[in-house]
Amino acid sequence: MSALSLSFLVILLYVSTAYSARLLPLESEATTWSSRGGSLRTELDEVSCRTGNPIDDCWRCDPDWETNRKMLADCGVGFGRNAIGGRDGELYVVTDSGNDDPANPIPGTLRHAVIQYVPLWIVFDHDMVINLKEELIMNSYKTIDGRGFNIQIANGACITIQNVSNIIIHGVYIHGCVPTGNAIVRDRPDHYGMRGMSDGDGISIFGGTDIWIDHCTLADCYDGLIDAVYGSKSITISNNYMLNHNEAMLMGHSDDFLADKNMQVTIAFNYFGEGLVQRMPRCRHGYFHIVNNVYTDWEMYAIGGSANPTINSQGNVFIAGDDNSTKEVTKRESLLGYEEWKDWNWRSDGDLMLNGAYFKASGEEAPASYSKASSMVARPASLLTYITASAGVLNCQIGYAC
Repeated sequence: MSALSLSFLVILLYVSTAYSARLLPLESEATTWSSRGGSLRTELDEVSCRTGNPIDDCWRCDPDWETNRKMLADCGVGFGRNAIGGRDGELYVVTDSGNDDPANPIPGTLRHAVIQYVPLWIVFDHDMVINLKEELIMNSYKTIDGRGFNIQIANGACITIQNVSNIIIHGVYIHGCVPTGNAIVRDRPDHYGMRGMSDGDGISIFGGTDIWIDHCTLADCYDGLIDAVYGSKSITISNNYMLNHNEAMLMGHSDDFLADKNMQVTIAFNYFGEGLVQRMPRCRHGYFHIVNNVYTDWEMYAIGGSANPTINSQGNVFIAGDDNSTKEVTKRESLLGYEEWKDWNWRSDGDLMLNGAYFKASGEEAPASYSKASSMVARPASLLTYITASAGVLNCQIGYAC
């Protein structure tokens, strides 16, 4: 077994162990929560390998998933469900992880693949730790598909999705992202230019449309793990595992940037794990469907916002830490305080609150007020131990159901 494969197995073991360990201190409540889904899980096991996660159930049972990789593009849910990535293009096999040339990308590298004009479904031929010298600036209609190998983008620049559409990123471990810039970077086969300094996000979505981030693991970046700003819309962030980071996700550029009023983001089936502080997400303007996620032991708050975003929280599990000062799930930022935010539409519907967690609702309660922040049917929170158990990068073995 290679060192990278062994490292990957250690990471997976750590993730699964951490997932279980975070629930153990809350034994009575967590055991009750876990056991509620038992009867349905038994029924599902008897029928097939399905879990009740509509994305995973669409493709993971297929032992020929490698041959049928592009089936994934038809499995999206939520506001980003129309993202097809490189479904209608050829496969591009990345063979070279160590020769990143931002100005003149080398064929066979990830950077060369993502800047092409034609749709491409990008895959890899071996385990890789890719250290990018500058932002990886993507062109439209691209899928980065890490399934089958341990693919990491680490300890350097990371991914920028700027003014493009139809992007799928699946199965990549993104960590240690840092600011880079003041350098020449090619963003198209026939165009390059000087880039200013980047923020150091794991994935930066800037004016992007039809974007889907699925089954990635993200940690330890300089700024955000996933940020979406400047009029980005039609986004789904699903089945990801996030850990060890301060400001996880920013949705919306600024309180004064009104184009973000059209933003619609679905955040579903994610596991927000150990070492996260805040912004899971922090929203401005726009409409946000936060559905069937598991939140554990946030250090400040889980869901926050300013500038009157609509937040529809459904079927999530919130497990507060033991610090009484951080039991609240929500945080609002408003110069005028309660008199302003009391009319913001924030609701908790079917969420499960454990260890003293609580969600401070505001605005309207009627479902009609959340129609623009509704993108899929929420599953019961009691089933999330099963539905979200595989959040993060999957250990897919070629020739077997994943």
